[in-house]
Amino acid sequence: MKAIPALAVASEMQAQSGFTGRLRPGLVAYTYRNELQAKKLSYEDVIRMVADFGLEGLDTTVYWFPPDASNQYLASLRRTAYKNGVSLYSVAARVRLCQPTPELQQAEFETVKKWVDVADRLGATHVRVFGGSIPKDATEEQSIGWAVEVMKRAAEYSGSRGIIIGVEDDGGLTTNAKPAIEIVKRTDSPWAGMNLDSGNFPKDGYAQTEMAIPYAVSTHIKATIATPDGKKEKTDFERLFGMFAKGGYRGFVSLEYEENDAMTAVPVIVPEMIRAAKKFSS
Repeated sequence: MKAIPALAVASEMQAQSGFTGRLRPGLVAYTYRNELQAKKLSYEDVIRMVADFGLEGLDTTVYWFPPDASNQYLASLRRTAYKNGVSLYSVAARVRLCQPTPELQQAEFETVKKWVDVADRLGATHVRVFGGSIPKDATEEQSIGWAVEVMKRAAEYSGSRGIIIGVEDDGGLTTNAKPAIEIVKRTDSPWAGMNLDSGNFPKDGYAQTEMAIPYAVSTHIKATIATPDGKKEKTDFERLFGMFAKGGYRGFVSLEYEENDAMTAVPVIVPEMIRAAKKFSS
């Protein structure tokens, strides 16, 4: 009997079932930055909250990890996540790719290696990095080239461990989608992509998001999104999740709440998010 290619089978199943995407709702630990900073919550508390909300994964923003991030500490987080059915799918670190000298590029690469190793021990398959600032008197083109130098090394190292590097649109060089996409394209690695944050674009958030979806390996969403004239409006989760599904994105879509009191606001937002994820993952 002639074997049928797996992609053909998947396409046929999709056509028959009306399957439109595979969106997994999650949470970004940065949502509870104030509570983590004040030690009112631990990361294990946040993991349990993710489970209680009915979410599936946690992007573990590592800013409040212990300085050594010992094997024992990471093992405890990994165990708590497993016992609660939560995927610790991403490590979000303060890596800034754009560095103008070989020495600074090497230093940033060493920071990448540190967090890739942490991700490996935690069981995460994605590490978030930033583009960084455009240095004084440098052009955007030069800055992209410098960022690519670090991104290429990062992807080579992370790929040897089965971990993907995602550059986030978050100010500076990667304020908008185009330069972030250019970094990904020039890196030219299956282990490099974009950590797409739809709420970070200063203008025209939906259009910028749509442009970036083909390059997304992880996504953040916020309670608000920018209009074409730069104002903020409430995020239409159905519109946004529909765009992800139509664009072929499969993976986590995680809430990063940055407005008022996360402790009271997040439980209200999450059900709407979960409904949208289910609608476009049928």
